[in-house]
Amino acid sequence: MFLNTQRVHLPALLSALFLLQLPILAQEAPKGEKKDAEKQKTAAVPKEISAQDVAESVIFIYGGILGRKNLAQIRKTSQEKGKITRYLDQGSPDVITYEKWMMRGDDAKKDKIRIDQSNAGYKFSLLYSNEKIFGIYNDSIFTPNEAATNSLKSEVFHGLEAVFRYKENSSTLALAGREKLMGVEYYLLDVTDSEGGKTRFYVSVRTFRVLMLEYDQDGAKYRRKFYDHNVAQGTLFPYRTTLFKDEKLIEENEILTVTYGQKLDETLFQQN
Repeated sequence: MFLNTQRVHLPALLSALFLLQLPILAQEAPKGEKKDAEKQKTAAVPKEISAQDVAESVIFIYGGILGRKNLAQIRKTSQEKGKITRYLDQGSPDVITYEKWMMRGDDAKKDKIRIDQSNAGYKFSLLYSNEKIFGIYNDSIFTPNEAATNSLKSEVFHGLEAVFRYKENSSTLALAGREKLMGVEYYLLDVTDSEGGKTRFYVSVRTFRVLMLEYDQDGAKYRRKFYDHNVAQGTLFPYRTTLFKDEKLIEENEILTVTYGQKLDETLFQQN
């Protein structure tokens, strides 16, 4: 059972084991055995890798030894607090503090999300529930503007969860080759959901972490970058992100705390 679980994560495991063994092979292998060791290393690392191999390796790296099962159980619910800096076309940046709650559904469409946002001038909530997006301000329901709606849509359909849950979402996978940017080599993993929405994930060939993703929305190209990966309750989590629209920085997100697995009241995601 253990071996079968690990088979889909073979590329990530082999890469990690290969890097760990390099000093030993270099220092301890007798001269007559060096050529055999080189042959074994070459044979161990697969020359070809599929889109599913990359996706499953990402899930293993972020979810830990139990991969998908860990992410599903530990991240069934989440609560996140942080700060968003939005860069406006004119004037000073808009700095917002926020608190976000999420309850996982059977797939992304069935998720429930609530984001409470505030700054010196306002406080309101954005919600995604029952496949609808709406806002709450002073206990009144309102329809969010296009920018707010698009922002929440990207949370649901164009985030890391899109690759973590590609099976649940009935998404298709495709590998668009490899690309080297700023000295880092990436697998280009395209995840297309059941509605035709596509997200391209830039997966580090060395670590299998997602360092960037791209998607198109309403005629604009968005790119989100991920930084400061750290462990949160046994799973890997990026604590800082930046978002670009048509190559222009429009948002920075600094996550201060994230907690998984707490009990959430369903009324949190309902219209009052």
